[in-house]
Amino acid sequence: MIKSSNKLPLKEHQPIIIPSRNIGFIKILARATKVPAYIGGTMAAGGTYVAYKVEQASSYTQERLSAFKDFTDGIFDKTGDFFKNWSDGSNSGSSSGGDGGGGQDTATAVGATAAAVGLTSDEEDENTPIDDDEDEEETLIDDDDDDENIDETDDHMLNLTRQMIEIKNLLSSIDHDGIRLPSIVVIGSQSSGKSSVLEAIVGQEFLPKGSNMVTRRPIELTLVNTPESASNVAELPALKLYNLTDFTQLQKTLYDLNMTVPETDCISNDPIQVTIRSPKVPDLSLVDLPGYIQVEAADQPTELKKKIRELCFKYLKPPNVILAISAADVDLANSAALRASRLADPRGERTIGVITKLDLVEPEVARKILTNKKYPLRLGYVGVITKAPQQKASSGGLFSRNTLTGYQAFVAQQNFEHSYLKEHKEEFFGTTTGTKNLKKKLMKVLEKTMAASLRPTHLAIQQELEETSYQFKVEFNDRSLTPEMYLANNIDMLKLGTKDLSHNFSRSELKSILKNALDQKVLDLLAERYWNKPFDLNKTNYEPQLKELSQSIHDDDLYWHKKLDLTSNSLTKLGVGRLSTNLITNCLINEVENLVDNTQLRNHPMAKSAVKEAAKNVLSTKYYSTADQVENCIKPYKYEIELEDREWATSKENAVNLLKEEMRQCDEVYHELKKQVGGRKLQQVVTYLEKLKQNNNNIDLTTNETLGFSPTLIQRGKDAIFLKDRLSLLKMRYSFIKNSKKCKKKESKYQCPEIFLDAVASKITSTSILFLNVELLSDFYYNFPRELDLKFFNNLSKEDIEKFAKEDPKIKKHIELQERKDLLENALSKIESVLAIRRSTNNQQEDRHEKKSLFNW
Repeated sequence: MIKSSNKLPLKEHQPIIIPSRNIGFIKILARATKVPAYIGGTMAAGGTYVAYKVEQASSYTQERLSAFKDFTDGIFDKTGDFFKNWSDGSNSGSSSGGDGGGGQDTATAVGATAAAVGLTSDEEDENTPIDDDEDEEETLIDDDDDDENIDETDDHMLNLTRQMIEIKNLLSSIDHDGIRLPSIVVIGSQSSGKSSVLEAIVGQEFLPKGSNMVTRRPIELTLVNTPESASNVAELPALKLYNLTDFTQLQKTLYDLNMTVPETDCISNDPIQVTIRSPKVPDLSLVDLPGYIQVEAADQPTELKKKIRELCFKYLKPPNVILAISAADVDLANSAALRASRLADPRGERTIGVITKLDLVEPEVARKILTNKKYPLRLGYVGVITKAPQQKASSGGLFSRNTLTGYQAFVAQQNFEHSYLKEHKEEFFGTTTGTKNLKKKLMKVLEKTMAASLRPTHLAIQQELEETSYQFKVEFNDRSLTPEMYLANNIDMLKLGTKDLSHNFSRSELKSILKNALDQKVLDLLAERYWNKPFDLNKTNYEPQLKELSQSIHDDDLYWHKKLDLTSNSLTKLGVGRLSTNLITNCLINEVENLVDNTQLRNHPMAKSAVKEAAKNVLSTKYYSTADQVENCIKPYKYEIELEDREWATSKENAVNLLKEEMRQCDEVYHELKKQVGGRKLQQVVTYLEKLKQNNNNIDLTTNETLGFSPTLIQRGKDAIFLKDRLSLLKMRYSFIKNSKKCKKKESKYQCPEIFLDAVASKITSTSILFLNVELLSDFYYNFPRELDLKFFNNLSKEDIEKFAKEDPKIKKHIELQERKDLLENALSKIESVLAIRRSTNNQQEDRHEKKSLFNW
């Protein structure tokens, strides 16, 4: 639009030409012909209004100015006498119009007209048919003109409705019969045009469509007017889908969500929540329900009709407003929507009738329906045309033509509705018609219903908050808890436990763990090289190795020298690096699991697994490098081992204790075996096997030639003999190591291999611990807390944290009660602010009425 940059100053007695920005202002002038002559007292307000309009003159083109002037000249020609009489009889004290005649000062006439229009009622504006420019046939009629004429009450209405819708969405998760804010519930039969009405209100095609029943779930639709937005945006919060600008994709998504309901059920009570933000939509809360059917199809369940009625009746309860959709070409007596609304709203106080397809019947027939006489509703009827006749839109090719869809279809529908209603404006005079007027009516009705629900809802929220607060105090002592707090507290406890572990799990602990593991290796090597011989019935007795070992050994006795060297090499070359690193790693993981068991994380299997995985991730980064470092540091012991007398004495003591402990365990196992089999039976088996050994009999023990002893019992007997022999050997070695003078010196290492191997194990342990502590433990204690933060706070979404916290039933109850309390407090604060604004607005309106009364007096 071309804007003029010249602003003309307003001078006294200068004729004023008022530009026409829109047809809304033309309607104001048209209504002026009905104004009575005694309203001259409002000239002051009229003059102010004129001055305001003059300031806007620069924003319009000269072409529009000319068109408006031609239009007003025609009006003033017809109403010249009226304005002349009005001018002659005006109050001389008025500030605008006392000097000029009715036909000479056009500005004065316009001002009076504007002031007079200010006295018209909202109801008259609602019932006025749409009258827009005739030359806008291919583009959508601009509704911004009417928006400029919304008074302060309308602005307040929009603000209240938006705030109440926000409170309604806030309270949607609270299941309480008393806390229910109204929505507009849309009902109708499947062929009544229900979906088309909703799409006309939104201005987009977005509802699912199909040949079969596709609306199987309620669609709770929230419309939010966003003047600052440049486009229409849809949101599906439950699916975490935001900023959807492709309404075709929204339509497909809604279709898929409805199709998740199996055909055997056909109906689900689980609603789909959709929010649409647009500068072209009003603030409304709507619910689209499945359409009523007369007869179930062959592939539909027989109880479908009943299910639809029950679902709709649930939403039709007060305080919801009912939008009953009926087609004009169907007798209202057969309207399923009106029948359902009569059951839920017998007096018709909450029901708005919407008559679709006005173009399919004669205008006189449509008028009779809209006059609200045959089936009266307190909120009346609105007539709309939701679909234009089938049109084609060229897509570029000579033969390629497609049916209008999307926004183009909406434009075509609006323009066709406008043209049809304008053509038949006389027949529809006095009725409410058009999608635009339907939007206005819905806004006003919802605002009034919201306002009526304010105080009951406020009281219900207060009572529920008191009950919830009392329960929260009794059960949880007013201790605040959120999923994030719960997770953070447990992770902090785990970190604190890790810090304590770094002090307790010190080098001495590591040394003890590794030394015990190497002691077991030493015992295995001793048993393999010195003590144990396989149980063989063909051998009459054991080789007298240990007796020979206890006697004097000469320095040139290579047999015993070689045996000890081989045993020592086996100890140093068994892979101490991997052994020790793996051992300490497993011990750390076990310690971490113990820490978790001391926190509330023990009630969360997934969290326990995540903590264990975090510990493994940290340890695995240093595993191989640490193993290599340990292996390198003990490499010298593979070639030469030097011992001091002090080290020999310490190892002798360790060897004695080790043998003593091995004797105890061996005796314990023997008695446990005896207890399982029975002392008498075990003795019988042992005696039998010993006789076989003495007689040198070679008998297959798996056959029945064992005097009735089973193979399992024979094996138990062999184990008992082995334990008895091992125990006797251990006693002999224990006595020799402890009491023999030969074992007091390190030169007797060939006769006392137990001491020497213990000394080697001690040296390996001490050296390995140095690198394990530096390479593995220090890194773990530093990085493990950071790995926990990464795994639990950086990688988990808010929903994951909430799901984690609510795995514990007690914590779930605590968090949900806390959330309910916070939500009620927030809702109460918002609704109290709305009440305060309403009180302030009412006071201002009362002051204006008092001032007006005094002025008139």
